[in-house]
Amino acid sequence: MANNSWMIGAVPVTRIEERMAPSGFAPEVFMTGFDRKVFEAHLPLFPGFYAASEHRFISSMHSWLVRSGEKWILIDSCCGNHKNRPWMPQFHQLNTRYLENLHAAGVTPEDIDMVLCTHLHVDHIGWNTRLSDGRWVPTFPNARYLFSDRDDARWNPRRNPATDPNRAMSYEDSVLPVVKSGQAQMLEWGPIQLDDRLRIEPAPGHTPGHIQVKLADDGRQAVFCGDVLHHPIQVYQPDWNSFACEDPEQARRTRREVLAFCADHDAWLFPAHFAAPHVAAIDRSANGFGVRFVSAQLP
Repeated sequence: MANNSWMIGAVPVTRIEERMAPSGFAPEVFMTGFDRKVFEAHLPLFPGFYAASEHRFISSMHSWLVRSGEKWILIDSCCGNHKNRPWMPQFHQLNTRYLENLHAAGVTPEDIDMVLCTHLHVDHIGWNTRLSDGRWVPTFPNARYLFSDRDDARWNPRRNPATDPNRAMSYEDSVLPVVKSGQAQMLEWGPIQLDDRLRIEPAPGHTPGHIQVKLADDGRQAVFCGDVLHHPIQVYQPDWNSFACEDPEQARRTRREVLAFCADHDAWLFPAHFAAPHVAAIDRSANGFGVRFVSAQLP
């Protein structure tokens, strides 16, 4: 594999790619508040994040693999293979090399100790399970899976009979089998210290129970922000939400808080969907925030 890992202190963080491709939506549809003139004025700062011929953002689907002490931790699990998603063609019946990419990083599904989903949207839970003999089974048989209880209450059709049928479908094939296997842990709302390096904190807005993961080691810090940001234009325009942000005002507040933390603590930002080079350092500017991309350091 190409260089695909970053170091936070002594902790390696590796990107496990599922796919990278133009978004299924035009920017005007994908992002509320989108202004094409403003976007094009910033475009020289991140040309690899936009496919001009198709007028689409370039979107990456990937997990972050963290080696904390003796534990392998996977943050977000992408879309998954063979999942039925007819309402979202770009996620429908995929057949990607995600597991091969995990193996290329030197890790097998059996090695994973913890899977942490920042939220329960379809493109963050898919590889929780895989198809085996016609059944959905946990992909990572030895892992503890951590889910936000607030998001579970939102999309578990047993807890919320009004759950959107499409969301219920993804819950049934990508979350429920983990619950039935006894591997799921529903997280209470609030800060949770996972170990001496990793901390979970609330980051609501995109979903009711969206969380962020902070990593600190040897004076270095990182923030795994899930869908708090989808595209680097939101560093410069933090009031622009994705169409999927359920609480728009809270999503804007959370985005500004995450950017401010990264800028003030020199913490690298590890989003779930940034195109190459995928990781960003955030600076304060006269008008708000700016971004510097951080290339991978290790093969």
